[in-house]
Amino acid sequence: MNRNFTAICAAFLMCAIMIVFYGSIALNKSSVTFAESYEQKTIYLTFDDGPSDRVTPKILDVLKEEDVKATFFIVGQSAETRKYLLRREIEEGHTVAVHTYSHKYSEIYSSPEKLIQDIEKCNEVIKGAIGRPAALYRFPGGSYGLSDRLINAVTNHGLRYVDWNASTRDAEFINPTADDLFRAAINTPANKDNIVLLAHDSTTKTATVGALKKIIKYYKNLGYTFAAF
Repeated sequence: MNRNFTAICAAFLMCAIMIVFYGSIALNKSSVTFAESYEQKTIYLTFDDGPSDRVTPKILDVLKEEDVKATFFIVGQSAETRKYLLRREIEEGHTVAVHTYSHKYSEIYSSPEKLIQDIEKCNEVIKGAIGRPAALYRFPGGSYGLSDRLINAVTNHGLRYVDWNASTRDAEFINPTADDLFRAAINTPANKDNIVLLAHDSTTKTATVGALKKIIKYYKNLGYTFAAF
């Protein structure tokens, strides 16, 4: 009787040990799985159509003050007489990339050959300013709806291209206020974990400067990391 009772107690004890042991493994596995699935929320600020003497320096001032890096997709025609701004962008840790030389859709999209010529002409300006060509590209108007021939021409030429999934809408609104652009910037993201925000630093986009600090502070408060491509 005592021997049977002892055996039963030993069996219960062994079961209890196994439950605790395997329970702890499951808990640790759950924690590891959670940690592995977690991704840092990231926002990429991108500026098209610059540089301009009126807006670009003010945007750079805000970025410097907030210690945030961004990506500038430049127009070669505008940059030819403003190479100092491209140099400042690089010196302050930002990325300079190709947008277009002329920004004339009818010309650059008339054939893959014309598109590559436009890119190369823009890259000549970039190389003349910072000593090297850019390897990153943004299609004027975005890649949406463009033919595979045009898109393949860019990738076969060795360039990566970047679209966007959020926008300040500073190229859509007529005479927007800074608050208009701020609201668009926080309401349009299609991907809440990885945001690529479209804005512009051409000469008429003064409201973009006014909205920028508020946009940055908003996303900082939500725990986003700011990055450049």
